[in-house]
Amino acid sequence: MHSRASSNRLSSGSAFRSRVSSLLLSMFATMASLYVAGRLWQDAQNRVYLIEELDKRIGQGQSAISVDDTLKIITCREQQKKLTALEMELAKARQEGFVSKHSSDDSGTPTKKKILAVIGIITRFGRKNNREAIRKAWMPTGAALKKLQDEKGIIVRFVIGRSANPGDKSDREIDNENGQSNDFIILKDHIEATEEEPKKTKLFLAHAVEKWDAEFYAKVNDDIYVNIDALGASLSNHLGILRVYIGCMKSGEVFSEQTHQWYEPEWWKFGDKKSYFRHASGELYAISRALAQFIAINRSILRTYAHDDVSAGSWFIGLDVKHVDEAKFCCSSWSSGAICAAA
Repeated sequence: MHSRASSNRLSSGSAFRSRVSSLLLSMFATMASLYVAGRLWQDAQNRVYLIEELDKRIGQGQSAISVDDTLKIITCREQQKKLTALEMELAKARQEGFVSKHSSDDSGTPTKKKILAVIGIITRFGRKNNREAIRKAWMPTGAALKKLQDEKGIIVRFVIGRSANPGDKSDREIDNENGQSNDFIILKDHIEATEEEPKKTKLFLAHAVEKWDAEFYAKVNDDIYVNIDALGASLSNHLGILRVYIGCMKSGEVFSEQTHQWYEPEWWKFGDKKSYFRHASGELYAISRALAQFIAINRSILRTYAHDDVSAGSWFIGLDVKHVDEAKFCCSSWSSGAICAAA
């Protein structure tokens, strides 16, 4: 009897413990389910938020987008940027003369330049008599100057800088003269000085090519008389040559003595024999638009020497340029058929 009661109590205790264990397991399972469901809901909310933000950034509205699609969009945008950059570089190359301007445009009509040449007459303060002599001899004035441009495509201007003392008598005289004749290019960033003539020539060529779209740009001294019609005809013979340098080609000794009239401070750069490379005489020479554009682009790093003609020759010595030794440009030789003459 006693043993049976004990057996019943043991059985009841085991059942009780079993029910408690089951209850605890159910509670833990329920809590775990709630925790997992909460995390899943939170992750889902995060995904929705991220998708919405991505859609806003890429302009895709409310549609979801995969990582692969995102990478494709980024790649397309990068390719579009590269294509745009290439188109801009091509347009710039055309402007700079490195792509032939004689090629046909989109309509198939060949393009033609209206201006044949821009001629810059390099002058200085105190040279008004020279300028007046040129105006009377070969450079048109007033309406005739505009007619020369419209009918023959030739622009002629005197080229001068500014005084080291801004607004002084020299500056005022040039301003007054230009007010009457309207035939100057005044280089406001250039200070007039004899030793700065090579820099003035460089600045003139850069200014001219940025202002006028011409086939050629010519430099002439203010003591040279030019037959404009003959010059235009001579330049026309070289149309179609992209990079051409035309003039009375010469060389000569490099002088290292400081007391010499033609002293060259950089004489040691020209070798032991001290002879200049071939270059056009500074009295008159012409270059094509591509070369003028090259000067304009690189004006800040192009070296100048003691003389403007040597400086100009040095700028082209390492380029693929056609040098034309034109006897008609030899102004001091008085040769037959010359298009210029020294005063």
